[in-house]
Amino acid sequence: MQQQLLDWVRQFNQDYANLASLLMVLGLILIVACVLHIILHKLLLPRLEKRGQKFAGSWPHLITQHNLFNRFAFVIQGVVVNIQATLWLHPGSTAQAVLKVGSQAWCLLFGLLTLYSILDIILGVLQRAARTAHLPLRGIFQSIKLIASILIGIMIIALLIGKSPLIILSGLGAMTAVMMLVFKDPIMGLVAGIQLSANNMVNIGDWLEMPKYGADGAVIDIGLTTVKVQNWDNTVTTIPTYALISDSFKNWKGMTDSGGRRIKRSVRLDANSVHFLQPDETELFIKANLLEPYLDKKISEIQIYNSNIPDDKAIPLNQRKLTNIGTFRAYIEAYLKSHPNIHKNMTIMVRQLESDSNGVPIEIYAFTNTTVWVEYERIQSDIFDHIFSILPQFNLAVHQSPTGNDVRMIGKSTEK
Repeated sequence: MQQQLLDWVRQFNQDYANLASLLMVLGLILIVACVLHIILHKLLLPRLEKRGQKFAGSWPHLITQHNLFNRFAFVIQGVVVNIQATLWLHPGSTAQAVLKVGSQAWCLLFGLLTLYSILDIILGVLQRAARTAHLPLRGIFQSIKLIASILIGIMIIALLIGKSPLIILSGLGAMTAVMMLVFKDPIMGLVAGIQLSANNMVNIGDWLEMPKYGADGAVIDIGLTTVKVQNWDNTVTTIPTYALISDSFKNWKGMTDSGGRRIKRSVRLDANSVHFLQPDETELFIKANLLEPYLDKKISEIQIYNSNIPDDKAIPLNQRKLTNIGTFRAYIEAYLKSHPNIHKNMTIMVRQLESDSNGVPIEIYAFTNTTVWVEYERIQSDIFDHIFSILPQFNLAVHQSPTGNDVRMIGKSTEK
């Protein structure tokens, strides 16, 4: 076409015929590109986006949300410019070479962006699916984007310098150490992401605790180089992905999946309030529904044991008797087993720990039948509200450490 325009221009001016014909062809290519841009971006694409917005949460909306058609339209424009340069300009001319190289680089760049959009759409679909929503897919897709970016970058450089991409790839062998240093974090993140996914170590939504990084909350994102954890105070902690492989962390997913959350708390009793049960106390406790089976059994055992002791040796040191602290432990255990919010298929135990200067610890060890934090705290508080309220019934007192005033009063009383 440029030759036909050149012959026509030469009829009017022989000196500037080549320049004039070139400008006319370039102007025509520009006009076609502008018309195509208006048709695609001003007329067609807005209609597609409006139609996609009507189907919120579906495929059409997801496709239009990630600019797939917009980027693909730029690829089409580059292809059209390349075809025009091939058909309308002199083969081997500088103008044709510049336009072809530029349009091909344009196509490669927006082709890469189109691939990004396709990957984002696939990631969005997988994250909405129930079977794949918990998998750390974002890091894998970011790895694919990184590899594609490197390959497309090599192809663009090869196109601009007019060399084969294989020559550049072969030259990269000498730069391997530099490349490893530059892309150290992405490479380590990619390996860590594969290990996390293969071993099912952590997923989106898991409760992750990692004191070294100040993380204690739910995992909200697993990327190529970082893992984001939203802490319970709504702050966000960023952890390097490879740190989940190299360092230790606690994943509370097992607790969540089990359906029970542990209660492990102690009540410290005053040792001076511990004593053998008196007959009137035993008569009172045996009326309690939760204590009746326990007391019937223990009283029978004690009576049989004590009946075998000779009368001349029937002293407290040789006899067995019920204690208020032992009866209290039996009551709390029966109370927990009858509690509607305690998991009956998990460990229920009330035990006495080693006593020290802070009193006699009675530890409650059980599991609630819910893992929801707010409900768990409510259940635990209700149980200990009842425990503290019932202590006077057993003539037990909570241990209280002496204060400075108590010490001074003891000193004064001693002096007197």
